[in-house]
Amino acid sequence: MITKAKLKKDFIYILASIFIALSISLIYIFAPKLPNSIDNRLKDYMFNIRGEIAPKTNSVVIIDIDEKSLQSLGQWPWSRNTLAKILRNLKDKDIAIIGMDIVFAEEDRTSPHSVFDKLNIQKENIPNYDFEFAQTVATTPTILGYQFEFQRKKHINKEAPSIQTMFIEKNKKLGKNHLIQANGTILNIPIIQDSSYSSGFFNNIPDDSGVIRSVPLIISYDDEIYPSLALETLRIALGIKRININYNENGVKNLQLNDYIIPTDRHGRLLINFRGKEKTFDYISAVDIYNNTFKKEDIENKIALLGTSAAALYDLRATPFESIFPGVEVHANVIDNIIAKDFLYKPSWVDGANIFIIFVLVFFVVYITKKIHLLFIPLLTTSLLFLCSYLIYFILFNYGLVLNIFFPLTAIILSTIITIMLQYFYEIKKKDEIKNKFASKVSKDVMEQLLKNVNNNQLQAQNKEITVFFSDIRGFTKISEDIKQPDLLVKYINKYMTPMSEIITKNKGTIDKYIGDAIMAYWNAPFDIEDHEDKAVKSALEQLEELENLNITLEKNKQPLIDIGIGITTGIATVGEIGSIGRSDYTLIGDTINIGSRVESLCKFYGVKLIITNFTKNNLKNSYTFRYLDYVKLKGKDEPIELWEVISNNKISSQFNEELEIYNKAISIFTKAQLQESRKLFEELVTLNPCTLYKLYLARCEEYIYSNSFQEVYKHESK
Repeated sequence: MITKAKLKKDFIYILASIFIALSISLIYIFAPKLPNSIDNRLKDYMFNIRGEIAPKTNSVVIIDIDEKSLQSLGQWPWSRNTLAKILRNLKDKDIAIIGMDIVFAEEDRTSPHSVFDKLNIQKENIPNYDFEFAQTVATTPTILGYQFEFQRKKHINKEAPSIQTMFIEKNKKLGKNHLIQANGTILNIPIIQDSSYSSGFFNNIPDDSGVIRSVPLIISYDDEIYPSLALETLRIALGIKRININYNENGVKNLQLNDYIIPTDRHGRLLINFRGKEKTFDYISAVDIYNNTFKKEDIENKIALLGTSAAALYDLRATPFESIFPGVEVHANVIDNIIAKDFLYKPSWVDGANIFIIFVLVFFVVYITKKIHLLFIPLLTTSLLFLCSYLIYFILFNYGLVLNIFFPLTAIILSTIITIMLQYFYEIKKKDEIKNKFASKVSKDVMEQLLKNVNNNQLQAQNKEITVFFSDIRGFTKISEDIKQPDLLVKYINKYMTPMSEIITKNKGTIDKYIGDAIMAYWNAPFDIEDHEDKAVKSALEQLEELENLNITLEKNKQPLIDIGIGITTGIATVGEIGSIGRSDYTLIGDTINIGSRVESLCKFYGVKLIITNFTKNNLKNSYTFRYLDYVKLKGKDEPIELWEVISNNKISSQFNEELEIYNKAISIFTKAQLQESRKLFEELVTLNPCTLYKLYLARCEEYIYSNSFQEVYKHESK
């Protein structure tokens, strides 16, 4: 049964889920800088988990100006005729194309032509290394490199390199121009720049954390678009004349070189699927090329990138794999990614997908976390974090789709924490409610059990076997008239109620309510109480014993003595929260409660203090002294019930035992309609003890004898 309280609680959890998901999504959209930095580092860790992989195409070789080359050919910069010889040797061994990850922004100072010019010596027929190098560039498949400047400086070169690439921009009107804008250039000296068939920029722009994770394939300068060194080198190597730039509403969608569709971000940057650490690609020392001591098959029909790994030349970058990585190998990774079509990409819809994942995870985690036990939450959270990370890892390296990892993991952790806090809040609230309802009603043991099982739905409405207890003070109206002052009357009644209540709670009973001078209590709800019938009877006997001690005190204080009647029965009752909205209590309803109340009211009629029904008596485990009272039909009940007086749970005197034996015999023959014989026995009992019960049965015998009638209800064998 779904209660309003449960619906309200579920609504709070739904609101919390929406709040968490919206908060994370808003940070994702409007404040992504720090989270993205953490997300990038998490993806770097994924690269390291994947480990190094071999280049997919074996199409790229790096000609390395390494420490070995510097030791052999001298410090950098080398004379241009040295570099010209390296280019010629590469061409002679059938290199496909050469990309220069170097810019020659100044004239060669070691050239004889330059030296003679400084000394004002005639330069005719003097070697000019710049001219020699320019001729070599022109006669070899060499693509020059240059740099763009992005800062606004006072003295900045504004000359633009020539463009050999034909760019076709499609759907540009859909969105703004998000291409990276350059402010200046660092070009090769004109004699070299003009001799090259083409050139490309080699800017590797790190992100905010200083790590190269993506590179621009195109940059805008003076309203023209320029290709990167890697893109231009590959374009020429493939014999492609034009590059299509496809736009969508977010910016650049992809670049297309014939069949090669290169997904980029909206700025035209390619996310690099790095193959591994330094020297994952083939390296050949520049000095070996210079000395012509290399194998032709190592470079034949390959793309060569001329760059440096020497630390002294400062062309080192940080990548997901390591903090010192040759910049030239970044270009090699780009070329290999494009040729192999092995891309990492963030499509335009990925932001929507990431937000959708956040919402799904938040609602799922909140729903599951509130359902399971607190001890299992760490295991659940750890499992979800691992599973989410693995799925993102799997999608990244198997499908190339780059999903955000930081925000989904944050969604899992934050949802778990807030749900636990809500659960804790509701548990405290529920415990407070239980304390408010039961603190004065139950024993400490029962209260602890209730608080331990606060989430086990023990307080939900249910039908359950209970033992119900009613007690009432006889003649309380007369007592209240004698004690006229209200404060004295309250103190007087509290002297009685306090020990009586303590006895009930001590025996694991629950006090349902105080009805004026009456007490209603029950056993076996909300938790199962073993031998609850015995505990109820034991409480009643202890109350009667305590009442004797209390009356001694009252007599000394010249206060009215107290006489009570107690009724106990066992049966099925409906237990649960009963009342109006905003004001309810955990209580019982049903025929069993009505029977208990009526049984208690019969104590005065039979002149006894404690009556139980056969429903209770039949389930008692302990030994008691009973006295059969009657077999009666209560008002509103079709079936008669037995009434028994519980006299004691200890040994009784021999005198009372003899009296009880006579009574039991008298009842036995009375129920067999042997009225004359039973009358004699009851007369004997009245002589021994003129109590109400004996007088009642004596009067019945005489009535039936004289009226010559005997109701069928008494033709019952006493148990």
